[in-house]
Amino acid sequence: MYVYLYDQFLKEKRFSEALKSVETRLTDYGIAGRILRLQHFTSAESIITDSVQKGAKTIVVVGNDETFAKVLSRGAAYPVLYGFIPIGPKNSIANVLGIPSTEEAADILARRRKVYLDVGWFNNRYFISQLHIPPHPIVVEYDERFKVSSTSQKMELVVCNLQPYFWQNQGKHMVVHPQDGKLEAFLRPIKKTSWFKREEYEDPSIFPFEEMVVSSTTPFAVEADGKTSKEIKITIKLAKNRIEMIVGKERKF
Repeated sequence: MYVYLYDQFLKEKRFSEALKSVETRLTDYGIAGRILRLQHFTSAESIITDSVQKGAKTIVVVGNDETFAKVLSRGAAYPVLYGFIPIGPKNSIANVLGIPSTEEAADILARRRKVYLDVGWFNNRYFISQLHIPPHPIVVEYDERFKVSSTSQKMELVVCNLQPYFWQNQGKHMVVHPQDGKLEAFLRPIKKTSWFKREEYEDPSIFPFEEMVVSSTTPFAVEADGKTSKEIKITIKLAKNRIEMIVGKERKF
């Protein structure tokens, strides 16, 4: 049984034609299923739990990067097959997965080309797309061998899994490999702050790792898949389980 999780923003009239064409194509393939709409006050995890208990074998996320991250980070523990139909802006993850937008995504779904993908884990939370620590004086130690310290200089840290890393005003980006058994970290120290308080960064240092500890003497923000918290110390590593995902032939890994 297929279950389709629609993001709330898809209620907007400008997406009605795209949804209609997708639903028609799914019906043609015979893979239409139950449609559930995500709300701000609903828990994606409870929806997935209920769907699996009722016999769902494939859960399809319909929306954008934020939808994908919100659902998969809450549902990473469930042994169910996931699909993705990207609609609207902010869909860099769909490109990595080789999934085109709107009705062509239904073609990918019907072909059911499946792979297992790595999942990130930190402080008892999963993350699927990426983890971001805005500029802060932090100490980074990874794989119990290497340490980068910046007690007097702020550094930005981004740990990527499925979402590409963009830098230099979005002019450059890098797609990481979500099946290599490692996470990739991008560390950028602040070079200077201009008169207009605009921060300028050095080029990022890029390094793969299996486990990383980030700490500071003062609380720092951690943003992961739409959820932000304040921390003093976190441990980042690969989760023991992986997610099974339907991908396209043109995926970037």
